[in-house]
Amino acid sequence: MREVAIPRRMRAAVLTAPRVCEIRTVETPAPERDQVLIRVEGCGVCGSNLPRWEGRPWFKYPTEPGSPGHEGWGRVVAVGYGVTGVDVGQRVAFLSDHAFAEYDVASASSLVSLPSRLDGAAVPGEPLGCIMNIWRRAMITPGHTVAIIGLGFLGAMLTQLASRSGARVIAISQRAFSRDLARSMGAREQIDLNMTDEEIVKRVDLATDGAGCDVVIEVVGLQRPLDLAARLCRVRGRLVIAGFHQDGPRHVDLFLWNWRGLDVINAHEREQAAYVSGMAAAIDALVSGRIEPDPLYTHRVPLDLASEAFDALGTRPDGFVKALVHP
Repeated sequence: MREVAIPRRMRAAVLTAPRVCEIRTVETPAPERDQVLIRVEGCGVCGSNLPRWEGRPWFKYPTEPGSPGHEGWGRVVAVGYGVTGVDVGQRVAFLSDHAFAEYDVASASSLVSLPSRLDGAAVPGEPLGCIMNIWRRAMITPGHTVAIIGLGFLGAMLTQLASRSGARVIAISQRAFSRDLARSMGAREQIDLNMTDEEIVKRVDLATDGAGCDVVIEVVGLQRPLDLAARLCRVRGRLVIAGFHQDGPRHVDLFLWNWRGLDVINAHEREQAAYVSGMAAAIDALVSGRIEPDPLYTHRVPLDLASEAFDALGTRPDGFVKALVHP
């Protein structure tokens, strides 16, 4: 096993207050018995990071160094004494919560090895794994009519997967850019979410001869798209909740859900093994060309400018899909 020089201190992003990001020099973490130390190559900025960036009453500041970065990938530079099957120099995608930094530690059981074919590629494993887990839970087959509400990174990638699988995709988004992107990803119809719910329902009814959609995937995380998603499902259709609902309780029209006999699926995983399984499926899909996310990594910034990545996530300028931070 070859040795790698590891600095005693490293740079890491710290949110010191809402909308304030500082780069601080801190101690480089050391891997514990079942952990590895990773030289971070990059970390994606997730939509779930936005509330921490904007500030909510339940968050405390400053954050821990590197938090809340959980979409990291990089190269192993040290392993804990209890770790087997992981080598120094191995390139991996990993699960952690402190990857907006030059180095991060992760459990050896949370890693997915990256094949040499992906050398040099950006591989934010966690969101790619989420996509594959949502896809698995949605159970979309050729010939299905699928509505996808919300066309950020997850929605766009799900549009690509569904279209390539032979499904007919109806993409619904507020941004004209996102609707154009969905068209390029294979969506047959694109609908403006700024229209009223009644107008959108009529458009979908017209596109489906009044039957509704076999599968509707909600990827926004707000009350209105959740309500709309149920209305777009056909009788015995499948409503897949993929949006991250984190700003309070939701109310549902249980009468409608019952009357239509909907299968309602919460596609958020919470077990590490499920995340890792999804990440492994994503790596296979990347290597085979089944998914092609690179065009969606639209904003790449160095660690020193991490605040710009958070700002882009909040303001979503034209052309924005996903930001990556590179130490």
